[in-house]
Amino acid sequence: MTTSIAPDLDLGALPALPRDDEGPVFNAPWEAQAFAMTVSLHAAGAFTWREWADALAAELSAAAAHGEPDDGSHYYEHWLAALEKLVTKKGVVPAQELERRMDEWEAAVRATPHGRPIELTPVMSIDAVVDIKRGEH
Repeated sequence: MTTSIAPDLDLGALPALPRDDEGPVFNAPWEAQAFAMTVSLHAAGAFTWREWADALAAELSAAAAHGEPDDGSHYYEHWLAALEKLVTKKGVVPAQELERRMDEWEAAVRATPHGRPIELTPVMSIDAVVDIKRGEH
């Protein structure tokens, strides 16, 4: 699965990004969603692309320092960890809110029968969160 992205995003700044000639590639829908969330947050002004690249590089370096294999199989798990840390650091999402949503997700996973979609209650859009952070509500 590939996607097209805005030409102003420097994919070369992202360490070890799985990609082909057309752009990033994803092994599962959640990976594409994580990528899209990051691009959307960047476009909304939550962080610069350099801040994102640095956060991802730090997360990948930490994984390598802990002896994790560099085979790409956990790339988007590290991507999500870096995104969680960056949005918390930047104050886009308070740490308590992120932890609460993660707990809700884990509970929803346990409560959902196999083969059924996992559903969470709706939350504000990324743009609404960024607007509130900027005081534009």
